[in-house]
Amino acid sequence: MANKIYVFLGPHMSGKSSMVSQLMSMGIHYIPTYTTRFFDDRYAYKRRIYRTLKNKEYEAEKFIVNTTYQAQSYGLRKSDVLEAYQQHRISVAIMHDVSGIKQLTKFINQDLVSIFMMIDDQVFIDRMLRTGCSNDEIRYYVETADETGEFDHWRDVDFVVKNTSTARVALEQILAIMGLVTLVPQSDFDNLVK
Repeated sequence: MANKIYVFLGPHMSGKSSMVSQLMSMGIHYIPTYTTRFFDDRYAYKRRIYRTLKNKEYEAEKFIVNTTYQAQSYGLRKSDVLEAYQQHRISVAIMHDVSGIKQLTKFINQDLVSIFMMIDDQVFIDRMLRTGCSNDEIRYYVETADETGEFDHWRDVDFVVKNTSTARVALEQILAIMGLVTLVPQSDFDNLVK
């Protein structure tokens, strides 16, 4: 079986970082995303996912994917992608727009799988409120998502995971997409459902 790279795409608060964190805790290899964005304490958990660089440091890197989202740069290093592709059966990465997937597709076409984390407006706003966002911040993220078409990127990916329920439900769908579920013999299944 060929090595695969699964990339996650979705609007702000869709659960990309949460799902990647869960997968990392299960031992799945992660291709780090480098960014010029600094994450404040409200988003401190993202510091484990993203590697923040100063602008000059970022510009000095060799990225195979290089995109801009909300005036910040995001990239995947060529060396990290090559290592993942050569040494790990399954790797995951985060993208912030469709152009990142297109850039990566030029490099590893058939072994790249894209997953869109879908949320609805109500979940989006609820998650923003729970993280302490102000009405102005929520308005900014909604307007940015509308302008960039973030909620419509599902049309450009291989799979869609609707992340409006629990994180566990979304994670189970992702694991199934990755082929990380095991079928049990019919007799075992029958015992499980009795």
